[in-house]
Amino acid sequence: MLKNVFKYFVVFTIVSALFFQGVGQNKVAAEDVAEPVIRIGMVPDVQSLKIGGKGTFDLVDKVTGEVLFSGTDEEFLVELASTAEIKTNYRLQVSFTTSEGYVADWLSRAEAAGYSTYVEDYNNGYRLHIGEFPADASFTVRTNFKNDVIAKGLAASDAFWKVVTIVEGETTMKATKNGEVKSTSNPVQVLAPSERVTINGKTYRGIAEVGFNSKGTLAGINELLIEEYLYGVVPRELPPNPYGALEAQKSQAIAARTYALSNPGKRSADGYDLLPTTSDQVYGGFEAEHPISNDAVDGTRGIVATYEGKLITAVFHSTSGGFTANNEDVWNSEATPYLRATQVGQKGNTLKYVPALDVYKFDEEEQTESLRDVKTGDFEAGKSKYYRWNFEWTAEEISDILSTYYNQEVGKVLEINVTERSSSGRAAKIEFVTENGTFYEYKDRIRWALQYINASGNPAVLLSTLFIIEPVKDEVTGEVTGFKTNGGGWGHGVGMSQVGAVGMAEAGFTYDVILKHFYKGIDLETKY
Repeated sequence: MLKNVFKYFVVFTIVSALFFQGVGQNKVAAEDVAEPVIRIGMVPDVQSLKIGGKGTFDLVDKVTGEVLFSGTDEEFLVELASTAEIKTNYRLQVSFTTSEGYVADWLSRAEAAGYSTYVEDYNNGYRLHIGEFPADASFTVRTNFKNDVIAKGLAASDAFWKVVTIVEGETTMKATKNGEVKSTSNPVQVLAPSERVTINGKTYRGIAEVGFNSKGTLAGINELLIEEYLYGVVPRELPPNPYGALEAQKSQAIAARTYALSNPGKRSADGYDLLPTTSDQVYGGFEAEHPISNDAVDGTRGIVATYEGKLITAVFHSTSGGFTANNEDVWNSEATPYLRATQVGQKGNTLKYVPALDVYKFDEEEQTESLRDVKTGDFEAGKSKYYRWNFEWTAEEISDILSTYYNQEVGKVLEINVTERSSSGRAAKIEFVTENGTFYEYKDRIRWALQYINASGNPAVLLSTLFIIEPVKDEVTGEVTGFKTNGGGWGHGVGMSQVGAVGMAEAGFTYDVILKHFYKGIDLETKY
C-alpha cells in the first residue's frame, strides 16, 4: 500500500530573473581561428563496406597519396583482407575525475596493493581502471575481485566492468573495381570535387574514409568541417518538424557544437572522434539536413558554452519528466557546477512531480503510453508522449532480462526495490531479490539492468530512472506474477532537456536564456 502520497502541481513558469540571467550574451571575439574538422565513425565495425562519391572522385591511399581507382557516381567495395590478433578483456572502471592529485593518490595506493592500473584520458578528465580479466572470466571471479577492491578503499560500490580490446599484428584491406583488386595496410579515402561522398549508399559532405578500428575490423568514417557536421546533427537531435522553433534549434546547435569541440579524439583508438548515435550525438549526414536547422547552425556559427573559460560538457536528453538531474546522481563522477537539477516545463504542460520522499507516485489520472506498444527509432528528440509512460513485465520476462544482464540464472524475481533516490526523484540504487540471490545496480546503469520489451519484441534500455515499480500479484494466491512501472522522461536527465528547450522557445525565450537555464553559470563565446 502506498502511503503519504503528495502531489505537487508545477506550472511551466520561468520567473523574470531568468531574463536577467540570460540577457547579454558574452561573446568573446573570435581570433583568426580555422574552423575545426571532425571525424565521425559512420560504420564503426564491419568486415566490408562500400564508399564512393557524387560526380567524379578518386579513391586514394591516405598515407602514400596513390590513386587506387577513379570513379563517377558509383561506390567501390572495400573488404578486410587480413586481421591481427584481437584480445577482449574486462577492466573495472572505478571513477571519473578531473583532479590530477586524486589520480596520483589513487595510483599510488592501487599499485602499492599490487593491482594493475589504467588511466584513460576522457572529456577533460580521467577514467580510472583497475585489474584486467579475459572475456570468459566468470561473474563470480569478477565480483570477488570487485568486492576486494572496494574493501581496500580503491573503488565504490557503483564501479562497473568495461570491455576493452587489444590488437596485435597487421591488418590489411582490399578495394575492388570491376574485378580489379588493390590491397593496402593504410586507410583509404574518397576525395570528390563536389565534396559529396557516400558510405554504404548514404550521402555526406566532406571526405569518406575506410580505416581500421581497435578491434582490427573496418570503420567507415566521414571527415568534415564542424559546421557541416552540425547541419546533420541538429535536425536529427531536434527534428524541425514539428519542433521548428528557431531559438530551440539554436540552443541545440550550440549544445551540439560545444559537445563536439570538447570531445576531440574521444574515440581515437578507433580512428575517429565521435559516433553518429546517442552514444555521442545523432548525425544523419547530408540527407538529414533541413533549412530551419541549417539556419540555426549558421546563425550561431562558432558559438560555444563555457564555464570559467573552459568548454562545458554539454550533455542533453530528450525529455526530463519534470526535473533535470545533477550529474553525480546519474554517473560516477564529481559534481559539476553547471550540471545542476532544475525545474523543467515540457511543452507548456503542467508538471506533476513528487520530490524525493519515502513514497513516490505519478498522477494516476494522467494518460501514459505503454512502452510495449511504442515503436521508437534510433532516437527521436522531443517526443512529449514520453513525459509519462508505463510498462509491465511478466515473471518470465523479468527473470530473463536480469539473468542476461548479470550473466547468470537469477531464477524467479521475488522483489524489486528502489532503495535510494536522488534529489530529482530518480532511482539511485535498486535491488533485485531473486531465488538465487540479491543483485544491485546504481544510478543510470539501472536503465541497462531493468530493460523493457519494445514493440518489436526486443529488450531495450529503460527510458529513464525517474520511475516507481511495484509487483503484480495474483488476486487469489498473492503470488508475484510480474512487475509494473510508471515513469517519466527519456534519457539520462542531465543538462538540457530538448523538449523543455522547445517549450521555452515557444514561450518567447531566446537561445541564451534557454541555455543558461539548463547549464547554470555558463557564458557563451565565439571560438571561430
